[in-house]
Amino acid sequence: MAGRTPDDPSTGTGGSLRADRGKEFLAHRRMVFTIAYNVTGSVADAEDVVQETYLRYAAVAQAPAHPRAYLARAASRQALNAVRAASRRREDYQGEWLPEPLPTGPDAGGRLNPEAAALTEAEVSTAMLVLLQQLSGPERVALVLRDVFGFAYSEVAAVLESSEPAVRQLVHRARGRVRTPQPRSLPDKDEHRAAVERFLEAALTGQTQALLDVLAPDVVLHSDGGGKVSAARRAVYGPERVAALLLGLGAKFGQAAAPEFVELNGLPAVAFRENGTVTTVFQIARENGLITGVYAMRNPDKLDRVQ
Repeated sequence: MAGRTPDDPSTGTGGSLRADRGKEFLAHRRMVFTIAYNVTGSVADAEDVVQETYLRYAAVAQAPAHPRAYLARAASRQALNAVRAASRRREDYQGEWLPEPLPTGPDAGGRLNPEAAALTEAEVSTAMLVLLQQLSGPERVALVLRDVFGFAYSEVAAVLESSEPAVRQLVHRARGRVRTPQPRSLPDKDEHRAAVERFLEAALTGQTQALLDVLAPDVVLHSDGGGKVSAARRAVYGPERVAALLLGLGAKFGQAAAPEFVELNGLPAVAFRENGTVTTVFQIARENGLITGVYAMRNPDKLDRVQ
């Protein structure tokens, strides 16, 4: 991240005013990052948004009456700018574009920021991030502010410079397109890791039926090589096709790459390391005990933070 945000408010260099702004910003930095990451799907872009939002907030002469709303508005607008700037690159992208995996959990703080360690699957779900990419920038902002952070429709309208009825319709349309589930309890990490282990063992040992047994009837596999390494160019649908692809990969690369467990986007995942470098990351989404989504990240540009 270029520049700096206040890891410790006492390091503010602009006197007591800057220190006060630093304290206020720290109280909401997790929200700022989460908004930016959900809207852009990029850790690097989210980091830039955090930095720019802090600089703008630190420059405000008079403290906003509602810092949380002010920062959400600033972060959302900066994130929309990032989405617009990236739109041409996305058009030219080779194959599927997947969100950049986000390290979370106890080991994540040093890689990103202190809040990363505490981010949950509900805030940075890979499955939801993939679905959010189907929406327009304003739809993403509206859905994240309303459904993740509980902002009032009137507050979302202020962010998007729109009317409240228009925002209600925007959120309704976005929910329909991504099929947002009803609020649910967070997945148990131990259960999720056990599911990843069963999935991994079946794929690496060629157990076709065991792999089919953990895949949902509507399972989808997404992969992202960025045109730099081999990866499926389109999503793969259905348990038989997904299993065939995974078994083929297991047979081809299973002996050469060493798997290790990591926490990404709030849940256990598996990374494959070849000659000391992580070359592939697998994340899964589950519903009712079965795997509904497999996300394979192979683009080396998006694996820097997992090394």
